[in-house]
Amino acid sequence: MPKAFSKEFREDVIRVYRESDASMAQVAKDFGISPSCLKRWLAIDEKNSARSSRSPQSGSESDALREANKRIKLLEQENEVLRRAAAYLSQAHLPGK
Repeated sequence: MPKAFSKEFREDVIRVYRESDASMAQVAKDFGISPSCLKRWLAIDEKNSARSSRSPQSGSESDALREANKRIKLLEQENEVLRRAAAYLSQAHLPGK
């Protein structure tokens, strides 16, 4: 079973690796972990930072988005009504009716 490391330790190792010019293998050796362990921690950190950069919108942004979606829905409904009216009126003016 792999040895459990604290979150602070992992964050320190990742920070040292990113701020130094040392290789992954050297940083891992200095901290007493395997290079594959450091590589996995870096991948997890990248995934978490990407997720956090897509943070939820603020209240005003989400309100504006909600209002925009309502407006889009209303305009789509109006467009459908106009499309049906145009089709109905074009049928009414066909020759032979």
